[in-house]
Amino acid sequence: MKLFNRKKETATGQQVVLLVEGMHCTSCGLLIDDELEDIPGVRASTTDVNAGRTTVRLEEGANVDTATLVAAVEQAGEYTARPAG
Repeated sequence: MKLFNRKKETATGQQVVLLVEGMHCTSCGLLIDDELEDIPGVRASTTDVNAGRTTVRLEEGANVDTATLVAAVEQAGEYTARPAG
């Protein structure tokens, strides 16, 4: 894991929103974003700790399943995640 290695956000590709529980501060969000951005095919991740949501933007044509994203969030710390909606 590379801490705070932010990838450039773009408007292309699919977007996945996850609901995340267990976050307490901005550092929690940054840890989650870094873990998600280590996944091949993930363009960027933006976590809103106050809303309990993470928005993951995928590279165009990337085939990343939701289970992989959820596992990455849970690997980042003592968090639980599920797809929104």
